[in-house]
Amino acid sequence: MSPLRFMLLAGVLISQPAASRDDVTPWTPVGIASDQFESHAAFDPATGAIFFVRSAKDFSGWRILTSRCSPMGWTQPVDAPFAGDGVEADPWFERGGRGLWFISTRSTDGVHRKDLDVWRAERDVRGRWGLPKRLPAPVNSTGNEWFPRIGKDGWLYFGSDRPGGLGKTDIWRARRNGTRGWRVENAGAGLNGPGDEYEALPAPDGRSMVLMASDGLYLTRATRTGWSKRVKLGAAINATGSEIGALFSPSGRSLMFARDLKGRRSGEFFVWHINGREAWPPSCPGATAR
Repeated sequence: MSPLRFMLLAGVLISQPAASRDDVTPWTPVGIASDQFESHAAFDPATGAIFFVRSAKDFSGWRILTSRCSPMGWTQPVDAPFAGDGVEADPWFERGGRGLWFISTRSTDGVHRKDLDVWRAERDVRGRWGLPKRLPAPVNSTGNEWFPRIGKDGWLYFGSDRPGGLGKTDIWRARRNGTRGWRVENAGAGLNGPGDEYEALPAPDGRSMVLMASDGLYLTRATRTGWSKRVKLGAAINATGSEIGALFSPSGRSLMFARDLKGRRSGEFFVWHINGREAWPPSCPGATAR
């Protein structure tokens, strides 16, 4: 999204939606959509497969599943090849697809963890996934971490309920500090307030960011002094206040997210075409809508 478009949106968001309802469409292909809660999609840049989170209707019991496109449509989702013994969520691919970041309560050193930590899995040149590695402190803490995403500015953004924040839960960011480990800091008052912030998704061009707080999705932009004060997206996006798990298309012109529809349909994917229609999410010729 260009800075000009952001400023135009920010100027009208307070009084009216930034998008019409025609710009926001459900994405419910057979095999992916179900009567459970689907969220947090990530498309593999190397294979085109989708990785996503499926949980119970009450958003419990998170698992990362994967499905690939076949001549008959999306295949039956199965556990991710690096799946562990805990709850796992929030998959995100690095550029090129060599590494994938996620969160997990999987066991470490034979001890099952109760808190969610940031992990990274990497595959070799043949595409085989190795054993995931848990990031060290201070990236991971004694609290929970969520939604690890790397911005164009080189920072790893994530949510956490660790102490020392500006509110109940905050967005934090981390950067490698040479050979001495990681430097971690609060992402600042432009993103964080006195309530809960969980997920921060930098745009591919690094100029803007979508933020998920306890009452829906917000937009902020990069300035010379940091991230601008966030602005809540309109009712076409924040229809229920349950919108989570945002994912930009590679161009930044579209945004996928999940929304809790309650009842039989539970959590489903939606796509916001921000700046004109584009051929995204990736199509699967044999797929039909549920």
